[in-house]
Amino acid sequence: MRRELVSWNDIDTLIDHLVPQFQEGYDAMLIITRGGVVPGGLLAEALGINLILTAAVDFPDVIQSNQLKEFPRLIAWPKFVQFPDNALLLGKNVLVVDDVWGSGRTITAVKNRVSGAGGRSFTCVLHFNPYRSLFGSVRPDYYAAITDAYIIYPWEIDRGPEGTPLLDQK
Repeated sequence: MRRELVSWNDIDTLIDHLVPQFQEGYDAMLIITRGGVVPGGLLAEALGINLILTAAVDFPDVIQSNQLKEFPRLIAWPKFVQFPDNALLLGKNVLVVDDVWGSGRTITAVKNRVSGAGGRSFTCVLHFNPYRSLFGSVRPDYYAAITDAYIIYPWEIDRGPEGTPLLDQK
C-alpha cells in the first residue's frame, strides 16, 4: 500500500478546507482517541465548540467463540474503553472527529453509540479512503480529502530518546 507523509502545513490546509463546509451548529465535539485529538482540537478552536468529549474504541485482533475457534477482528464488536455519559449527548448535535476513515468501523461505532444515547451525530475526518471502507456508499459527513494511501500524520512520527527520523540533528 502506498504511504503518504502529511506535514503540519498540509494539516493547516486540510483544516482550512473543512471549516467552510460546516453549516450546522454543534453543541459538542466527540474526539476519537488518539488520531482525532489534534484535528479535533484545531476544529474545536476554529468552530468555537467548547464542550469537548473523548471516546476510545478497541477492536480485538481475534475473538474466541464457542462455535468457532477464532475469527478475525473485522467481525468483532467494538469495546468502548472510554465514552461520555449519555446525559452529555442527549438532544445535542455532536460532531464526531477522527483523523482518517479507513475501514470506517471506529467512527461508525461511535456515531451509532451517540445516536443510541439520543444525540444527533455528524462525522468528520481529514482523509476518507473509499477503497478500504466496509460501509459501501456510506461516507463521512465532512472530509477534507479522498485518498487511497496509508496516511502518516505528523503526530504519528516516532519520537523518543533517539530523536525523530525526520528531524535528525546530525
